Amino acid sequence: MNNIAQNNTQKRDVLVNSTTVIETKMLCRHFGQGDTLVNALTDANLTINKGEFTTIIGPSGSGKSTLLQLIGGLDTPTSGEVLLDNKHISQMTGTELSDFRRDHIGFIFQAYNLIPVLSAKENIEYIMLLQGISAQERAKRVSAIMHDVGLEGLENRRPAQLSGGQQQRVAVARAMVSEPSIILADEPTANLDSKTGIELLDMMKTLNEEQKMTFVFSTHDPKIMERAKRIIRLEDGCIVDDECFS
Repeated sequence: MNNIAQNNTQKRDVLVNSTTVIETKMLCRHFGQGDTLVNALTDANLTINKGEFTTIIGPSGSGKSTLLQLIGGLDTPTSGEVLLDNKHISQMTGTELSDFRRDHIGFIFQAYNLIPVLSAKENIEYIMLLQGISAQERAKRVSAIMHDVGLEGLENRRPAQLSGGQQQRVAVARAMVSEPSIILADEPTANLDSKTGIELLDMMKTLNEEQKMTFVFSTHDPKIMERAKRIIRLEDGCIVDDECFS
């Protein structure tokens, strides 16, 4: 283990006395080969404990989104391991991994990734529907979170009928409404005005503090960095700094 990884473990033991929910070991992701080889991520050793509010920063192309996708099981590493709740996701079958993501991980993408034929309300409740949550409970949660993210009155609009900022609010609500143990967010405030972005971040921070929901952000947004308890910096696919705050 390199010095950065050893120091990270010591600092996090002081910051959070809790269970490890995310761990990567010598994680690498390469694209292409020969003259076109791109080392998107190289030897990433990372441990994130339950309840952390972590931000991954770095210039464009540094590997932030690649790292999130590998952690979330949306991409396959070239080498190395990803463990979620001490489970090797590389050893899961396709169905097991899909079920694990459904029940334990909420995703917020910069490109929204909403289902175009579903309304805002239906997009938000979709994961809960797959989880078998009752219609009454789904309706209660969807109503509450649409109020919280400022989408009241837009329940029946499809994504094409919403602005970019409104679509991102739907995406944020969808990720949070099923109360997953881990939320992975790739530039979640990129298409939001400052006021809405702050309101959503404060709501995420409340969930983090009250329910010990673990958040990992990839971002350039200083508003997220200001609220983070831990900032990991990537450069050229490598972790070059990892700082925790009390």
